[in-house]
Amino acid sequence: MAYTYTNSKGQTYILHYKDVKLKNGRVQRIYYFARDERDGALDEVPEGYEVVETKRTGMPVLRKARVNG
Repeated sequence: MAYTYTNSKGQTYILHYKDVKLKNGRVQRIYYFARDERDGALDEVPEGYEVVETKRTGMPVLRKARVNG
């Protein structure tokens, strides 16, 4: 079951990942939310990340979790 997030405006988004190749040849994994389920849907938020909403649009984004202390 794909991880879903419903924002403050009541819109539901599904978390996905994609491995992209950078210009220097290195491969980096990116995470993004989409309104529909696509290839690369994730079942849970990756460890060390948290979901936050952008203030203006309410779009969910992942950010590295803040460490208290």
